[in-house]
Amino acid sequence: MRVLGIDYGMRRIGLALSDPTGTIATPLDTLVRRRGKRPPLSKIESIAIKAGAEHLVIGLPLNLKGNETEWSEEVRDFGARLAKRINVQLSFVDERMTSVLAERTVRSIGLPKTKREEKTRIDAAAAQLILQKWLDLRKCTK
Repeated sequence: MRVLGIDYGMRRIGLALSDPTGTIATPLDTLVRRRGKRPPLSKIESIAIKAGAEHLVIGLPLNLKGNETEWSEEVRDFGARLAKRINVQLSFVDERMTSVLAERTVRSIGLPKTKREEKTRIDAAAAQLILQKWLDLRKCTK
């Protein structure tokens, strides 16, 4: 089963996709959000359908104590609307520290500095980490 991972942010939305076996997550793309505009649901829907995604996994922003915030509510609303449009299952994963880890990972892979500093690359890597966490947790519960 293919799964689409999403790192939903105020400025950018990182995307990742699992392999057909649901084992490995790979960074896919990053969509840039326009300030004051609605999220690009149609674009993400198109990507999910083209990829054959049967499940969505979205990073849920929690504060350091593990509690939900106002932003968590917006992310949950976005996820519910997207899952309904595509008619797929939806899961949320604690995304605390994924952006920091993604930035460290991207910086460590030996790219030229200009490539390492691209925020779009970091957001796609964060989506990959969110999705991989869900895939790994799913394996452990089987």
